[in-house]
Amino acid sequence: MSNDQTARSGRRSAKTIATVVALPIALLAGFGFFQAMRPPAEPAPEPSVAAGPQVMPTTPVTMDAPALNERQATVCRALLSQLPEQVRELPRRAVTAGHEQNAAYGEPALTLACGGPSPTYPPTDDVYTLDGVCWHKGDGAWTTVDREVPVRVTVPAAYDTPGQWVINFSKTLVATVPHAERIPPGCGTRA
Repeated sequence: MSNDQTARSGRRSAKTIATVVALPIALLAGFGFFQAMRPPAEPAPEPSVAAGPQVMPTTPVTMDAPALNERQATVCRALLSQLPEQVRELPRRAVTAGHEQNAAYGEPALTLACGGPSPTYPPTDDVYTLDGVCWHKGDGAWTTVDREVPVRVTVPAAYDTPGQWVINFSKTLVATVPHAERIPPGCGTRA
């Protein structure tokens, strides 16, 4: 073998060794560069209280219980006996007074009160017929205006679209609370 061939062979093996060594180093350097230039990862969001299961208070919801005459008490008992144990995801809770005329659901508490005075409102106010029941919305509460015994549902501000919560009670009201003798204008006709 000539010196020229030996030199070429040595250069080839040196080039091969240099390539074998340089290639992984270049790949590692490139990986390191891109890791260093990558924007920092967003921290994982902390779970919100509303996102996870909520602890329901064991204390009863404070509610008043106005005196009812015999007919009102009978109608309210019929209504309360047919109310669901849950409205959407809100479980039913105990109340402090009027167990046969009041109901509460969830935290913050969505409340239903049967009986009490009929609502008064200007004739220009809107009334809403939801699933066969005519409601007047005022001061954070919805009150039936076409039933023999008024029913008031209070929906806390924490719950979106209050009418969609109120409508959950309409079918039970139609089945248990008779129409009033006089239906206010805007409520439609009796079903």
